Amino acid sequence: MSKKNKAAAEEDFGGFRAGFSVLVGRPNAGKSTLTNALVGKKVAITSAKPQTTRHTIRGIVHREDAQLILVDTPGLHRPRTLLGKRLNDLVADTLAEVDAIGFCLPANEKIGPGDKFIAAQLAAVGRKPVIAIVTKADLVDRQALTEQLLAVAALGREVMGEDGWKDIVPVSATDGFQVETVADVLISHMPPSPPLYPDGELTDEPEAVMVAELIREAALEGVRDELPHSLAVVVEEIVPRPDRPEDNPLLDVRVNLYVERPSQKAIIIGKGGSRLREVGTNARKGIEALLGTRIYLDLHVKVAKDWQRDPKQLVKLGF
Repeated sequence: MSKKNKAAAEEDFGGFRAGFSVLVGRPNAGKSTLTNALVGKKVAITSAKPQTTRHTIRGIVHREDAQLILVDTPGLHRPRTLLGKRLNDLVADTLAEVDAIGFCLPANEKIGPGDKFIAAQLAAVGRKPVIAIVTKADLVDRQALTEQLLAVAALGREVMGEDGWKDIVPVSATDGFQVETVADVLISHMPPSPPLYPDGELTDEPEAVMVAELIREAALEGVRDELPHSLAVVVEEIVPRPDRPEDNPLLDVRVNLYVERPSQKAIIIGKGGSRLREVGTNARKGIEALLGTRIYLDLHVKVAKDWQRDPKQLVKLGF
């Protein structure tokens, strides 16, 4: 767009800007936590386990003069399974469609091969503005943060040329440090546009997907490292309980949790069903807050052998 046309567009929309930005980074780089902090409400699951995000979740940041739609993707990685390849394809498709890219690198971990792999992928995208976001700034002291910022800047020059990244912003999503600054920087790269979503809407993700993600998050707490990759959650139905009074409604939420082996099923269920009950209790709070009403959560655990490598099973489970 020429400067003249751009100025005309900004005048048409009263200076309002709106567009899409994607947060990318290797698994567990803090993308989901930052998405939730920017939106001001939980729209993406967070976990200490890497590779927990399975869907692109759009969180919507509303400002008086702008609207920023955040796309939270799975972490880019070298895939080991068909599922891993499909998740990477999902990220690549998203990169092609957004207006700006936020590249998340943790402040408390040295830049490694995974970060360099992603940086090279971003350099190949083309003329999209890439903002380096140094996450988890609260976990390091000032000197370590400065050293990481310098290392991130050097990586930018290495892959993007002498101009490097468009911006570099340190942030801590947990204590709020520079969260608003990240939003300001991303919004500055959005095009002139009217609002793209109604005021007050925080995500366009279907409720069933959000419910499934909340259950996955609860199920992943405190389990072995092998499980995150092997766990899929499918919401079979969300239906009102019949014959309930209008002032005291109840939703029946029926959900299947799929794992790849009987031993994993035993982990999820726990001794005498104790673990599954704990999952239900923890997930229920978030689901009731999301749906705005009391629910009855009916969870079942099933084995779908090696589903990550089976194209038919992947389709059945929504991938």
